[in-house]
Amino acid sequence: MDTLQSIAKIAASGMTAQTARLRVISENVANAESTGTTPGADPFRRKTISFSELIDRNSGGSLVEVDNIGRDQSPFRRDYDPAHPAADETGYVKRPNVDPIIEMANMREASRNYEANMNMFEAGRRMRSQMLDLLK
Repeated sequence: MDTLQSIAKIAASGMTAQTARLRVISENVANAESTGTTPGADPFRRKTISFSELIDRNSGGSLVEVDNIGRDQSPFRRDYDPAHPAADETGYVKRPNVDPIIEMANMREASRNYEANMNMFEAGRRMRSQMLDLLK
């Protein structure tokens, strides 16, 4: 396999993985204040994402793929709000285990990782173009 083509494949796998990560983060942020609809019901549980390495058989390059989208099992926050429809018999409402500050930090990291992969893809494209110019 062409080495420059494998650069594009590696970068594309990284961009695909970071796109999935950004999607999970956006779901978490969108549901950061979601509560249950009945007394004592569980609210939205934060989603997590993990990746694994995949070896490309043609080039031997390391690719990345989504391994698992799971749920964070950390405890829910609890707020005292007896008037809320989801309040339990003691007046507490379970709130999602989503911390918007952590999600924003994760979003920034995923965005930068995506950008780094995009830069690698573009560098490979430029190298391929320069190689073709040399062959003319």
